[in-house]
Amino acid sequence: MKTSLRFILLLALGAAALVLRAAPEKQKNWTPPATKIYAQALSEQIMAKHPELLSLTFHGVPPGLSKVYTMFAGSYPERIGNPDDPDDITVSELGITIVDPRWHRTKDAVRKFVMLMPLRDAAGENIGLLVAAYRNPVGSGKGEKDFFLAGTALRDDLQAQIPSLAALFEPAAK
Repeated sequence: MKTSLRFILLLALGAAALVLRAAPEKQKNWTPPATKIYAQALSEQIMAKHPELLSLTFHGVPPGLSKVYTMFAGSYPERIGNPDDPDDITVSELGITIVDPRWHRTKDAVRKFVMLMPLRDAAGENIGLLVAAYRNPVGSGKGEKDFFLAGTALRDDLQAQIPSLAALFEPAAK
């Protein structure tokens, strides 16, 4: 019995090692500065004020770079510097909004509704992408219109706090 148990344990450990090896960490395309940037401080402030959010992330091309679309701030600090997905880049480049109800996403730990919106500065210029993931528990009764209005209101309130894209990369005030 002990030998069988050890064999099963070794098989399980071997399978786990294969899974870990098969799923490499995403290659980063940008490294944030050592100090917290203004965009990260904004993300943390918004998350603290909005318990209905699961996450809030800022995406775009950091100043001084070209076509390096990346997540540069947000509620998943370990993902900062990950390259943007094609839908993220489309929002950044075209200034469109994607309303994503995440239907039939059975692998998500929490039911959510995601808004991908153009990030705008105080002058109204599109400077990147803001992704807001809202909790959407079963029976909430909320639909696309509710999340669209909440997401765009959040984004529009944020706009007044962003003088420019470059300002988002400045050190956060202490």
